[in-house]
Amino acid sequence: MKILFLLFVVLTISNNLFSQSVVVHKNGGSKDTVAVADVDSITFLPFICGLSKVKYANQIYRTVQMGSQCWFKDNLNVGVMAPPSNDGIIDKYCYNNDPANCAIYGGLYQWYEAMQWVTTEGAQGICPVGWHMPTEAQMEALVAFVNNDANALKREDQGSGAGQGTNTSGFSTLLAGAKDYNDSYFQGLGTINSFYVGKMGSCGTYTCVYSLGINGSTNVITLGQGAIPSWGLSVRCIKDN
Repeated sequence: MKILFLLFVVLTISNNLFSQSVVVHKNGGSKDTVAVADVDSITFLPFICGLSKVKYANQIYRTVQMGSQCWFKDNLNVGVMAPPSNDGIIDKYCYNNDPANCAIYGGLYQWYEAMQWVTTEGAQGICPVGWHMPTEAQMEALVAFVNNDANALKREDQGSGAGQGTNTSGFSTLLAGAKDYNDSYFQGLGTINSFYVGKMGSCGTYTCVYSLGINGSTNVITLGQGAIPSWGLSVRCIKDN
C-alpha cells in the first residue's frame, strides 16, 4: 500500500481526477508528481514548531521553539520598497535601499506599517494569518528564556568580543541595522538589531513604541519603550496560542 504523507503542501489536481496526477508543491520550492491511482490516502501532519516552515507571500520562513512560544526564525521580508502609507499595500525599506539586503536581513518597517495602522497590542499586523506582532509580555518571556543573554539570540557569526553570538537558543538574530526617521539615513548594519514590539509607549512629549534591542559588542538585551515609530526596524512574528 502506498501512502503519501504531506507536510504543509499545496495540491494541484487536474479535472479528470482519477486518470491524472497530483503535483505536490513543497516548502522550499521542490515538487513531486504522483499518479492519483497510486495514492491510497493522504495524511496531513500537524504543525511542529522548529520543524515546520511557513510559506508567506512567496517566501519560506523557518520556525523556532523558544520555551512555550513559537517564533519565526527569520526576519520578516514582505511587501514592496516604498514609503509607508495606509493604502492596503505593505511597504518596507531595504538597508541602503538595496533589495539584496532585504533578501539577507529582512525588511525594515515603520511601526505603524508593521502594525497595519492599528494600535492594539499584539495585533496581527503584517504577519501571516495565525501569527502576530509580539506583545511586551511575550518579549519579556523571550528574554527570560535566554536569561537576558543577547549572545544566545545571535547567530554564531554575528557580533564580536563580549558580544559574539552563540545562538544557543536557535533564534538566529542577524545584526540587520536600522533606518532613521530621515529617509536617506541607515545605520548599524553588522552592529545592531532592533525588533519592534506590538505595543505603544508613553514618552511624554513625543510618541514612542516598545522595541527589543541587541548590540554586536555586548550580551545585554534592551527591552522597553522609547523607539520612534517612524524608525525602520526588523520584525519577527510569533504564533498565536
